[in-house]
Amino acid sequence: MNKNLTSNDLSHVIAADKARVWHHLTQHKPFESIDPRVMVEGKGMKLWDALGKEHLDAVSGGVWTVNVGYGRESIADVVRDQLVKLNYFAGSAGSIPGALFAEALIEKMPGMSRVYYANSGSEANEKVFKMVRQIGHRVHGGRKTKILYRERDYHGTTITALAACGQPQRAQQYGPFTPGFIEVPHCLEYRAQWDVEDYGRRAADAIEEVILREGPDEIGLLCLEPVTAGGGVITPPEGYWQRVQEICAKYDIMLHIDEVVCGVGRTGEWFGYQHYGVKPDFVTMAKGVASGYAAISCTVTTEAVFEMFKDDSDPLGYFRDISTFGGCTSGPAAALENMRIIEDENLLDNTNRMGARMMDNLHALMERHAVIGDVRGKGLFCGAELVNDRTSKEPADEKRVAAVVADCMAQGVIIGMTNRSLPGFNNTLCFSPALIATPDDIDAITTAVDGALGRVFG
Repeated sequence: MNKNLTSNDLSHVIAADKARVWHHLTQHKPFESIDPRVMVEGKGMKLWDALGKEHLDAVSGGVWTVNVGYGRESIADVVRDQLVKLNYFAGSAGSIPGALFAEALIEKMPGMSRVYYANSGSEANEKVFKMVRQIGHRVHGGRKTKILYRERDYHGTTITALAACGQPQRAQQYGPFTPGFIEVPHCLEYRAQWDVEDYGRRAADAIEEVILREGPDEIGLLCLEPVTAGGGVITPPEGYWQRVQEICAKYDIMLHIDEVVCGVGRTGEWFGYQHYGVKPDFVTMAKGVASGYAAISCTVTTEAVFEMFKDDSDPLGYFRDISTFGGCTSGPAAALENMRIIEDENLLDNTNRMGARMMDNLHALMERHAVIGDVRGKGLFCGAELVNDRTSKEPADEKRVAAVVADCMAQGVIIGMTNRSLPGFNNTLCFSPALIATPDDIDAITTAVDGALGRVFG
């Protein structure tokens, strides 16, 4: 691999990007005087940009995606071979990789049964919302169509996904939204909303209070992340998920677990919900399913859900939905090889070991830097919330948190932060290195943070 990328003249590429590309999540006004960053090459956890600078990627592609690392030739090979053999046919018919990956995936998800393919996490979640609405009309006489979502959780960028957005800054200016989506309180014990000993149960009881207020006969679905991602890397308090499951059963409300970030190994299990003994009706996933080597997302359901759409006496009885590129065909081919790599290289075990090291290192940083108010995480999905004062828990200023991220970038280490999510609370540093991370990688990440915190906060 040519690491000396400065020997190649990429000035035209940078100019073309600057003149023609509209980047995600980016204010472009600064590009009137500076150039955008263009990434060129990756291997393992390292990236090289168009200026030849080397980066250690601690956020797996920027948004928690490249679980098995960059430069996996075996995934590229199976994708190429599949595209030559059959690049596409609509999802109304099957394919060899589509069938085989669905079979392999269900083996990892006891109690689940069917896989519906799409392209992105937003789309996968929309499929669930459509299924629930259709079930409400077909099974419940037009009732049970309301959908509960949680404060601080995020489920995608489409208009209806934003209707289920617990991060107000992400949804701001995009309304009016699809009606029938109701927010329930978050479960972040560090910023407790109730002064009780059994906080997990109390936070779940708050969901029941919303159900009773709205009417149990109107609520069809509760949609939750197993570990809240962009809302602050929130791990659930003890007892929370057990009580959530009881509430859903009590009021006949289906449970949807959004695993778009946590799924396929990120937390040290195949899926985040599997840490907590949860039995969902729907599970969605996207980012780590193929580690970014092809576009794929999955909406996975129980057989009981699937059976509600089998009725040939009703011309509107089946799920009348299509995702043009969903499951066709490079996505499941890449996902199969991605799963094989995780199994053969024991990456779930590595995730747990390296996740424990990351948490230990972050706690050590907490002892050195008073600005760290809380450290949270599961597997290789970790966060450090920055505060001005540990007693008052006043959030650190977002610009100073961003300065820590920028300082790490200048050191050649890419970390993340919660941003454009919750007004006044975009103050959590985010870490999600690839599942292949080594002890040296973890130590390099936290060493960079150590230096950045010292320079920004003193």
